[in-house]
Amino acid sequence: MFAQSAFRTRCAHWLLAIGILLLLASCAEEPSALERVKAEGVLRVITRNSPATYFQDRNGETGFEYELVKRFADDLGLELQIETADNLDELFASLGKEQGPVLAAAGLVASDGRQQVARFSLPYLQVTPQIIYRDGQRRPTRPADLIGKRILVLKGSSHAEQLAGLKVQLPELNYEESAEVEVVDLLRMVDEGQIDLTLVDSNELAMNQVYFPNVRVAFDLGDSQGLAWAVAPGEDSSLLDEINNFLERAQHNGSLQRLKERYYGHVDVLGYVGAYTFAKHLQQRLPRYEKDFRQAAQTNRVDWRLLAAMGYQESLWQPTATSKTGVRGLMMLTLRTAQAMGVSNRLDPKQSIAGGAKYIVHVKDQLPASIKEPDRTWFALAAYNVGGGHLEDARKLTEAEGLNPDKWLDVQKILPRLAQKQWYSKTRYGYARGGEPVHFVRNIRRYYDILTWVTQPQLEGAQMAASNLHTPGVNKTPPPEELPPL
Repeated sequence: MFAQSAFRTRCAHWLLAIGILLLLASCAEEPSALERVKAEGVLRVITRNSPATYFQDRNGETGFEYELVKRFADDLGLELQIETADNLDELFASLGKEQGPVLAAAGLVASDGRQQVARFSLPYLQVTPQIIYRDGQRRPTRPADLIGKRILVLKGSSHAEQLAGLKVQLPELNYEESAEVEVVDLLRMVDEGQIDLTLVDSNELAMNQVYFPNVRVAFDLGDSQGLAWAVAPGEDSSLLDEINNFLERAQHNGSLQRLKERYYGHVDVLGYVGAYTFAKHLQQRLPRYEKDFRQAAQTNRVDWRLLAAMGYQESLWQPTATSKTGVRGLMMLTLRTAQAMGVSNRLDPKQSIAGGAKYIVHVKDQLPASIKEPDRTWFALAAYNVGGGHLEDARKLTEAEGLNPDKWLDVQKILPRLAQKQWYSKTRYGYARGGEPVHFVRNIRRYYDILTWVTQPQLEGAQMAASNLHTPGVNKTPPPEELPPL
C-alpha cells in the first residue's frame, strides 16, 4: 500500500515537472524575423530586372537597388541571394512565403493599395510620376487630355493605381495594364508609336531617355513620391526596423548620396537633342571604329566602351576633327601628347584611338594610390581633360574644405573654383576652366552607361533565373576584349 502511494506521488511529481517544462516551452518567445534571417545566414531579396534596379553587365550583378541592398546584407554580415520577379504581382505575392524572399527592393512606391499587402521602409529616393508621349504628337498638358488615348502601364504598379483613381474623376478615361512588359518596353512602344502614352517614374525615364529619342515628358501626374523597400505584412517589425536604421545611417554617412550620384548624377546631361544625335551616331559612326576601340582596349587592358565614350565626347567619332587650340583627331590629342604616345598621324583613327588608350592609362597610373575605383576612373578622365596639376590643385582645395579629396563626388564640387581668382590664386598651377572636366566626366559616364547597356543584352525574368546568372558565388570570366574598366 505504501509502495503504491509512493509511486503515485512520484508520478504526480513527474507530471508536474513535465507540465512546467511544457508551460515554459509555450512561454518561450518565437525568434523574430531578423533573428531568423541572421540564423539562416542569407538575406533573400526579390527585385525586378531593369536598368534602374538590377541587371547583369560584363562584371556581374549591378544596378542601384542591387548595390544598396548588397550594402545592407554586408552590414548584417549575410550572404545576399537575389531572385527576379516576372511581374509586380508575383513580387508582392512572394513576400513572406516559406523559404522565400524576406525583402523586396525593386524601385517601389508605397501606394495605398500596396500598403494592404506589404509594409514599407523609409523612402530613400524621390521620384515623380510622368506622363510620356511621342514627339510629333499633340502634347497632353492635363489629365483630361488623356481621354481617348491608347495608354499602357505595368500591371500591379503604383501608376495603375494612379490611373484607377483618376478614372473615378474622369469616367471616360481608359487604359490597359500588362504583366508582360517592363518600363523599357513601355518607352519603346511610345517611341515606335505602338501606344500613345504611358506613365513612368522620373528616374526610370532619365536612365532610358537616350535609347528612345522620340519620347517626351507631357506633364507630371501628381507630386514626387519616395521609393522604399517592402517586407511581408505582420506585427513583427524587427527586420523593418533594421532596414530603417540602415537607410538612416546610409543617409547620414553619405553612402546613399554617393550611390545616387553614381547612378543618377549624370543621367540627364544629354537632353533630347543630344540623346537623338547620340542614338543616330551610335548606328552610323561607331561601327566604323568599334574594331579599333576593341583592339586598343585589349592592348591596354581597359574597357573598349570607355574608350568609345571618350572618343565620342572628344570628336563625335569624327577622325578629322580639329579644335581652335590645335588638338586633332578622333581622340583629340595634342601634338605633344601624340608624340609621347607614339602617334605619327593624329588624323589616322586607328593611331588616334591607340594613343588615347595609352594616354588614359598613363594618366591613371600617375594618380595617388589612395584614390580607389570607381572614383579612380573619373579622376583619370578629369586629369585627361584638365591636366594632373590642376586636378591636384582641386584635390587640395577639396581637402581644405573638409571634404574627401579621394572622392569624385566631393572634388567635382570644387573643380569649378579653379576659374575663380579668389581660389586659383591660392593654387600652384593657377587658373583653369574647372567646370569643363566636370562636364567632360559626366558626359563620358553617360555615354559609357549607354554603350554598356546596348552592347550587353539583358536576360529577363524566367530566362535569367534559368541561366543561373544571379546565383551568388558563381564566377564568370569576361571575354578578353571586355576587361575590367580603368
